[in-house]
Amino acid sequence: MKKQPKPGRIQKGTNPNAPRKGSTIKVEPIRDLKDIDTIKKLLYNNPLHSCLFTVGINTNLRASDLCRITVRQVRGLEPMESIEFKEKKTGKIKRVTLNNECIRAIERLLASREYRDSDPLFLGQRGPIKPTTVHKYVKAWCKSINLKGNYGSHTLRKTWGYHQRVTFGSGIPELMVAFNHSTQRQTLDYLCVQPEEVRSLYANEL
Repeated sequence: MKKQPKPGRIQKGTNPNAPRKGSTIKVEPIRDLKDIDTIKKLLYNNPLHSCLFTVGINTNLRASDLCRITVRQVRGLEPMESIEFKEKKTGKIKRVTLNNECIRAIERLLASREYRDSDPLFLGQRGPIKPTTVHKYVKAWCKSINLKGNYGSHTLRKTWGYHQRVTFGSGIPELMVAFNHSTQRQTLDYLCVQPEEVRSLYANEL
């Protein structure tokens, strides 16, 4: 018979902070534009972190796909030109347009050190940055400005989607396509805007 661990004792090799099997921990978008601006200023003197944050919140890329962008794909791009690749999670071909903020951040990063075209864009001192590292970075950035809530790698793409909806008024059908969601409720829930939009209905006076 397999020996059972004693109550309260953490088994070797396990993460006590990991969610229980079958459960999930929902990370949040960065809702306040002032907080985004504060993080940008905080990271400005670190071209790698600055570019990772800027491209992350200006696209709907997962961390796994951000980490796979190569220098060859982005070198010499003009604002609103696109890159195309196969998503790691879905295997589907994805086309992403990079705006002026992305291009400026990429140019600053490429000018900060020598890059070969075959290099990953997000290359740390110990090699290519991994999604788990992106997760740690985002948590640290948000913590450094005393942002309350739960944040992680998905925060970047959620922030893009949240502000597309709340700040810029983009339609749910377009965001459903961008995130490859099957229902509007899934998109609203993913972006953490559904409770806010439902609550706002009660402010409409008759």
